[in-house]
Amino acid sequence: MTDTAANPDANSAIKPATRPNANFTPRVFSGIQPSGGLTLGNYLGALKRFAEMQGEAYQTVYCMVDLHAITVWQNPADLRKNTRELCAGFIASGIDPEQSILINQSQVPEHAQLAWIFNCVARMGWMQRMTQFKDKAGKNTQNVSLGLFAYPALMAADILIYHATHVPVGEDQKQHLELTRDVAIKFNHDYGVDFFPITEPVIEGAATRVMSLRDGSKKMSKSDPSDMSRINLTDDADAIAQKIRKAKTDPDPLPETLDGLADRPEARNLVNIYAALADMTAEAVVAEYAGQQFGAFKPALADLAVARLSPISTEMARLMNDQAEIDRILSRGAERAREITAPILKKTYDIVGMVPPVV
Repeated sequence: MTDTAANPDANSAIKPATRPNANFTPRVFSGIQPSGGLTLGNYLGALKRFAEMQGEAYQTVYCMVDLHAITVWQNPADLRKNTRELCAGFIASGIDPEQSILINQSQVPEHAQLAWIFNCVARMGWMQRMTQFKDKAGKNTQNVSLGLFAYPALMAADILIYHATHVPVGEDQKQHLELTRDVAIKFNHDYGVDFFPITEPVIEGAATRVMSLRDGSKKMSKSDPSDMSRINLTDDADAIAQKIRKAKTDPDPLPETLDGLADRPEARNLVNIYAALADMTAEAVVAEYAGQQFGAFKPALADLAVARLSPISTEMARLMNDQAEIDRILSRGAERAREITAPILKKTYDIVGMVPPVV
């Protein structure tokens, strides 16, 4: 789901939870909409980092946010396919469903139940400031779904139903995490409790925002009419290599320092992609290829991209041939998730004043 109230600059890495989160179990949560068409941008901006966060001193929970997807019309058959394909993408990218909790949102009802509480905590003014709603609704604000307007409260619930202390986010989601923090602060203040953590953003890496291969000023997107503008995680090795070779560049050689790419968006994008795939800094990439033309750099990037990405597309295809196994993984993930979410919702209801069922 990437400005924050206390820390507008992103953390470069996960830090030990700072006050007031010191009493919370370190836990990472993030999610992706199953809207179809995973790209290199999804991999470098999210999936690769999700996999790298496993096995540390915190629990990782990753989610296919299918309830968010239906804020705009979805064909039911496509939604089911896209949810399973996204699950396959998570696993193929290195997310271990035994090591992390891997779920689709709708199988964990506490997400939606807590969202209603947060609908009553969040203020209209907060929602009206959400730039993504303005961008998606455009001039059609009276005809879009209520869900599209209110979904930041559901996003806050997605995070806080796990008492997540950290959320890896992209630049375009930082405002929503700020709202999540505002909701937690207001809930805690209104009820005189220290119940919800003040979640910290995590934005890191050389390619947190991957740009189009045809226009370095635009984000890589599955909705771009040109398939050559993006690398899809379902592309085979030949397609990956061809798209890198045909990516837009400029006639100048790579500079000696990163500053030399300031006004060269396409060149900077390819350097960032190389850095992220190779686990290098962009500065180190420029230093290695300084003075070389793109005729030399692109083949090296193509080889690297094929080596890193073609195994993912192969594994995704294998997983999609056993959709029953994907469904079992998601069901098991939901069981594990509810071990966390059910007690948190129960305590939330108690704090708010709901009469519990008689046991």
